[in-house]
Amino acid sequence: MKTNSKCRISTLVLLVGIGLASACTEETQNKISRIGVTWLEGDYRVTFAEGQHLKQWEVRDSKVTSEASKGYYYFWAVENGKKIYVQTPIERTYIEEIP
Repeated sequence: MKTNSKCRISTLVLLVGIGLASACTEETQNKISRIGVTWLEGDYRVTFAEGQHLKQWEVRDSKVTSEASKGYYYFWAVENGKKIYVQTPIERTYIEEIP
């Protein structure tokens, strides 16, 4: 029941966001996309890519948040058995939900 409710809320937020974004200019859409985006609690693969350099982290049962004014995503990940705090530039970072 809880998962179904989260799915409905996520879908509603997405639909409202798409409706609002379609009425904005591209510049406005870019500004909106950088305003404090927080990916809901879940499992994510975060990839930082610059040229030949590629680094990936898995975020489990947590969230990824953006600091738009600074241009970074930040999150907690586990690397080599230790919990680490990571900041990556928004422009070179990709976030995928892990099923």
